[in-house]
Amino acid sequence: MTARLELAAGRVLLAGLFLAGAVQKVMQPDTASALLAGFGLPEWLVWPAMLFNAGAAFLLIANMCLRPVSRALAFYCLVTSAFHFVPSDPWQMSIMVKNWALAGGLLVLSASTMDRGREETRLAPKR
Repeated sequence: MTARLELAAGRVLLAGLFLAGAVQKVMQPDTASALLAGFGLPEWLVWPAMLFNAGAAFLLIANMCLRPVSRALAFYCLVTSAFHFVPSDPWQMSIMVKNWALAGGLLVLSASTMDRGREETRLAPKR
């Protein structure tokens, strides 16, 4: 695979996860709402989270604003990992660690971009 194709495939795969999260919030908002309520947060926050997931996924696929979007998604993953810190539940703990890994991958994606009006993917080191 060429670097350009690998980066495009990586962006689409990452976007797929966030797009699936947006669809899940639309189809089953009660699940995410209950999670938010359990932490004392307003249940209506599920809707801005859904919009953020969908919008960020679109921007990843479109190769637009990669640095700020990747950073915002990494932060989102780190913050939402707190919801899954349930030491007595191995499944929740694995989701928490998955969120950390996603944050790491998103930060790598952010680092692989450079500013040129619309952020583009850097394919070769700067000289």
